[in-house]
Amino acid sequence: MPKRALITGASRGLGFALGRALAADGWELIIDARGERELRTAATDLGRTATVHAVPGDVADEAHRLDLAAAIDALGGRLDLLVHNASLLGPSPQPPVSEYPLDELERVYAANVFGPLRLTQLLLPCMGPGARIVSITSDAAVEAYEGWGGYGSSKAALEQWTRVLAAERPDLLVYVVDPGDMRTQMHQDAFPGEDISDRPLPETSVPGLLTVIEGDLPSGRYEARTLAPAEMTTGVAS
Repeated sequence: MPKRALITGASRGLGFALGRALAADGWELIIDARGERELRTAATDLGRTATVHAVPGDVADEAHRLDLAAAIDALGGRLDLLVHNASLLGPSPQPPVSEYPLDELERVYAANVFGPLRLTQLLLPCMGPGARIVSITSDAAVEAYEGWGGYGSSKAALEQWTRVLAAERPDLLVYVVDPGDMRTQMHQDAFPGEDISDRPLPETSVPGLLTVIEGDLPSGRYEARTLAPAEMTTGVAS
């Protein structure tokens, strides 16, 4: 029986790169994204090597979260891996905290904090001992970068509830992973008009993520690009 993973925001970028790696390793995938056309294209690509179930929608939407839970229930109600990768940058260029529109901040938190938490609550009954949860974070969650108060604070909140869950559920393996700067559409949106061609492609962060997903690391916070294969059995949470 193949392992089963749900990856949010898997139509492009890191989510798609991780999905491709897991598909090649024989995982069954449930994927979502806000853009239905892009998601269907991604599902077709990933479906060449794995069974893929595409559920289009926004993780900030309760109806979509219930659709994801129903999709897993229809597959027998088992989930081995949940990856919270979907996120929302917010306004671009990003405004200072002193001028950040609160309605926009609510949207960012709905996608980056409340959506993943609620989805986790819905899916925990499907996750047995040793199942894994991975929340994708950013260095903006721990560093005070000018202009990153909205997105950064949302990722800090994501990190905190994820790490509290790890303390509350020692039967699970619960991780926060910073993939590092990547050449993605979100990163380009964060720096409009700038050349980001020097940033690494998302694929460079996948080996570290696989170390977390398939190794024996304890629950904790990790930086994907600092992980090496040897750490699959000897890693220490940061």
